[in-house]
Amino acid sequence: MDHFPSTESAVTALRLLAAEYGREIEVTHDIGADRTSRRTSAGVGVTTDPDGSLPHEAFVEFGGAPRVSVRLYPDDDALIEVEGVECPDVARDDVPAFLRSVFDDLAYVKGRRFPPGYFLIVPLPGDRTHKEWMPVINLSPWLSGRAR
Repeated sequence: MDHFPSTESAVTALRLLAAEYGREIEVTHDIGADRTSRRTSAGVGVTTDPDGSLPHEAFVEFGGAPRVSVRLYPDDDALIEVEGVECPDVARDDVPAFLRSVFDDLAYVKGRRFPPGYFLIVPLPGDRTHKEWMPVINLSPWLSGRAR
């Protein structure tokens, strides 16, 4: 597993991943406590955290199918969205492996009868998985094609 100590190093890894899979990538950076989504309590004009550092958050969108976006938070985690399914609290270091599973068609959808719904299951290194519940109505053609 790689280690990405900063948002910028994680963005660099995602750019390399996009190139590897031949996908377009668009990156938006938010720098400063007054601009990042988790620092809404920062006062007007306050850009640094109490320790004097500038928090850095990035939003990354990948072109192609499936539709994938990643919000990298300054707190070493990320929110990954795959075809409208939000996968919160993914460790920043797991983001490239998560995306490789999605882009290599290793991720799959598993349904259940009660309560009705589906899970997006994404294999991760070390025999781990990320499992995210989604309602039946969220099944896009890409998700439907991965149902087991």
